[in-house]
Amino acid sequence: MKGLNASKQPPMKRRRFIQNTTATSLAFALPAFPDFLAAAPEMRLGVAEASYMMRAYRNLPSQAYPPFRNAIDFMEHCAELGFGGVQVGIGAWDGDFARQVRARKDALGMFLEGSVRLPREAADLPRFEAEVEAAAAIGVEVIRTVCLSGRRYENFQTREAFREFREGSVAALERAEPVMRKHRVKLAVENHKDWRIAEFKEILNSLGSQWVGVTLDTGNNISLLEDPMEVVRELAPYAFSVHLKDMAVAEYEDGFLLSEVNFGEGHLDIARMIEVIREQNPEVRFNLEMITRDPLQVPCLTDTYWATFEGVPAPELAAFLHGIRSQKSANALPVVSNLPTDEQLRLEVENNRTCLQLARARYGFH
Repeated sequence: MKGLNASKQPPMKRRRFIQNTTATSLAFALPAFPDFLAAAPEMRLGVAEASYMMRAYRNLPSQAYPPFRNAIDFMEHCAELGFGGVQVGIGAWDGDFARQVRARKDALGMFLEGSVRLPREAADLPRFEAEVEAAAAIGVEVIRTVCLSGRRYENFQTREAFREFREGSVAALERAEPVMRKHRVKLAVENHKDWRIAEFKEILNSLGSQWVGVTLDTGNNISLLEDPMEVVRELAPYAFSVHLKDMAVAEYEDGFLLSEVNFGEGHLDIARMIEVIREQNPEVRFNLEMITRDPLQVPCLTDTYWATFEGVPAPELAAFLHGIRSQKSANALPVVSNLPTDEQLRLEVENNRTCLQLARARYGFH
């Protein structure tokens, strides 16, 4: 790993910074859930752009559910449903459009988090800084990013390939950190089916920066055979933002199937996860990430799945698979690809609407 800038903080100081600047001392003084949540300073539920995977990214033709033209379109739709904020891609916004976004955000009373691509190469740094600067100019305080856009067990066939990816990711984060520090915006790296807990924490602690933390996804690491509650406990001290989701599982011949489902239809203890995260950062913002799609296949019983892993004990795998069997959904996991386009798009909207209503009724969001 490359040497770090002297202005970056060592791991313990970084963790203390996060705790001190997010009022952890207040968290310990507050009563337990649900009263704890009622007293939290930020209880608006946002929604991540990925919750509209089909409508935002796939450009499906539909008169009833046309693709979003830009961030303002997305904000308008989400505000109409009742969401209190959005996490949206920050593109090559010129000054005029950025001012329009800020004005509309303020008029709607929404919070706004950004999403950008890391500068994987030095030549990409100007693009990255321009997007961060645009975000900072409209009051964005947190920008989500990912190291890997795919899935570890699908993207890499050898440990060497994954090692090169890791080195490139660390270099990209080291490249990005001074930009975040300059513009005083936090970079929240998602656990995006790439890093297991120990790997991710090692990278974060080595960076040692108050400006680089985590978009804590409550379900992604199931695909890497990790207990989602343990993931939340371990990554909560680093969390700048949250992707809140429930997950359901089922067995198949090569491993297990994994689906985002509406709150209460999966096996995650969402209420406890919220409590644990807020104990570490009471002001963290939660964004629903309810992706409407066919179940993902996690082929953990195949040789190719294990190509990039090492040191996972057989008893740990056995215990995890036992948990999959005991927690598998009583109902068939949702399949949407066989539906007409407009029905898929309608279901995408309704799933997000349903999750918002359940979050208000069960978890104290508004």
